Amino acid sequence: MSSETRTRAPRRAVARAASRIETPLRVVGGGARCILDILPNIIVSVGGDGAVNDANAAAEGFFETSRSILVGQSLERLVPFGSPLVDLVRQVRERGSAINEYRIDLGLPGHEADRRVDVHCAPLPGSDGSVLLVLQERTIADKIDRQLTHRGAARSVSALASMLAHEIKNPLSGIRGAAQLLETAVGDADRALTRLICDETDRIVRLVDRMEVFSERPLEREKVNIHSVLGHVKQVAQSGFARHVRFVENYDPSLPPILANRDQMVQALLNLVKNAAEAIGDAVDGEIELSTAYRPGVSLRAAGQRPIGLPLEVCVRDNGPGVAEDIAAHLFDPFVTTKTSGTGLGLALVAKIVNDHGGIVECESHPRRTTFRILMPMYRPGK
Repeated sequence: MSSETRTRAPRRAVARAASRIETPLRVVGGGARCILDILPNIIVSVGGDGAVNDANAAAEGFFETSRSILVGQSLERLVPFGSPLVDLVRQVRERGSAINEYRIDLGLPGHEADRRVDVHCAPLPGSDGSVLLVLQERTIADKIDRQLTHRGAARSVSALASMLAHEIKNPLSGIRGAAQLLETAVGDADRALTRLICDETDRIVRLVDRMEVFSERPLEREKVNIHSVLGHVKQVAQSGFARHVRFVENYDPSLPPILANRDQMVQALLNLVKNAAEAIGDAVDGEIELSTAYRPGVSLRAAGQRPIGLPLEVCVRDNGPGVAEDIAAHLFDPFVTTKTSGTGLGLALVAKIVNDHGGIVECESHPRRTTFRILMPMYRPGK
C-alpha cells in the first residue's frame, strides 16, 4: 500500500465518523428546543443589538405573541419605558457575569395589572454581547404560598376549635348550672346578675359552636353535580339576603361531576355569594355572576404525594368596590374582616372546606370586578 493510499484511508474514516456524529447533534438540537418549550420558565435570548434572538413557548404565552413576531423585536419595545429589565441586561453586558433580581414589577404594554417576576440574566458564552433572560412569574409562586398559608391557617383554626370544645364548653355548662341555682335563692335585685351570667355563657357557647365547624372530621363524599349546588345556592340567596341583586349564570354544561360533600359545598358557595351581596350593598346595578369552566393543566402537589389535577373551575364574581389592599393578602385568614359586626370566619371556613376537598380557592380583586375562584378535582369512579 502506498503512502498516499495510507493517508486517504484515515481521512475517509474521519469523514465517516463525522457524518455519524452530525445526525445525533441535530437530534440533540431538536430535543433541546423541545425541552425549552416545555419548561414553565420564560426564556429569552437578547442579542448585542438589543433585539430578541430566540424565545421559548412560555415566553410566547407571557408576551402573548408568537416566537416569529418576538424574534427581531427590540427588548425595549416589549417592556414599558424605563423597565428595570433593560437596565439589568446592560449591567450584565458591562460586567460579563450573571445577575439575579427578585420581585421586579414588569408591567406589559396593553395589560392593566403589573406582573411581578424573578429574573436571572447571564451572558451567553462565545457571543458578542448576547445575554440570556430567565423569568419566573412571582404571581404563580405567590399563589402557591397563599394556598399553603390558607391550609396552615385552617389547621390552626381546627386545633383551636378542638381545644375550645374540650376546654371551654364543659366548664361553661357547670357555670350556667350554678347561675341557675343561684337565681332561685337571690332577690329580684340580684336576679338580673344571674341572668346576665346565663346569657353570656350561652353567647360563648354559640361562638364555640361556630368554631367547631373547623374541627377535623372525616368527610362523607359522593358524586356531586356542581350546577345543582349552584342552583340551590342561587335560590337561597334570591329568597333572602341577595333579593336585590341580579344573578348571571355562565355554565359549562359538559362539566363532569366532583367528589364532594354536597352540604359543605353549599355552605362554602353560599358564604361566597353572601360575601358578594354584602360587598355590593344597596347598589342599584348590583350583579353576581356564577360561572363554571373546565381548565385542564392546573394541578397541585402536596408534600410526598403525586400531583392532583384541578381542572374544574367555579367562580363567584361581583361588581362591588373590591377588596381593600391592606387585607387582600390575609383575606382567608380567620378573624380578618372589614365588617363591623363580622367575626372573620366566613372566608376562613370557605378555605377550609375547599382544602378538605383537595382544591384551592383564590381571590382576584379590582374595582367593580372581584372574583373568587375555586379549582377542584373531578370525580373518578372507584376513588
